[in-house]
Amino acid sequence: MLEILVVRHGQSIADLEYRHEGRANFPLTDLGVNQAKAAATWIKNNFQPEIIISSTLQRAYKTAEIIGDATGAKIIKEENIMEWNNGLLAGLLRDEAEKIYPMPDGGRKPHHEFAESESYINFRARAEMFWSKFIEEYYSYDEDKRICMVSHGGMINMLFASFLNLPINNNSILVTGDTGMHLWRIKDNRKIIVFSNSLKHLK
Repeated sequence: MLEILVVRHGQSIADLEYRHEGRANFPLTDLGVNQAKAAATWIKNNFQPEIIISSTLQRAYKTAEIIGDATGAKIIKEENIMEWNNGLLAGLLRDEAEKIYPMPDGGRKPHHEFAESESYINFRARAEMFWSKFIEEYYSYDEDKRICMVSHGGMINMLFASFLNLPINNNSILVTGDTGMHLWRIKDNRKIIVFSNSLKHLK
């Protein structure tokens, strides 16, 4: 059985300033650090991972470091689970971005590379590429493994869609709060959602 605990990073400066984040590399706030510490304590006590796979963007990697310090698990950097590449939107105030780069008529389509961003099709393809390699390396019928994965809200949605083989236009959103946790299992080729967006470590 393979158990995957997927964790979103803690609160970042961009969250407070209402900015487009994406590939903008903002750090955690003090609250974000404390959220990560609370998550790390819960993970140590309830889900001791063998390894931690983390996005290389600092808000995620710092969260992973805090979890790693608590659990002693090795951290592996993985660029393919970085957040959506939002191109020229990265770092802009949301109100400012709406004026400079107004949404196309009819909304953004999956193939659009709006404001020099990654298309949703390419974003999903990146998640699929990661999953294919990840499952090949870590899943086996006769061995139990526990892996913690630290990423971002948009990428977690893409990973979830890839995990369940959902179509790219599935009209669903997986909500993930700051340090929200999702536990997914693969056992005998069955895919199991144990829980989603758990925040009980913050209460």
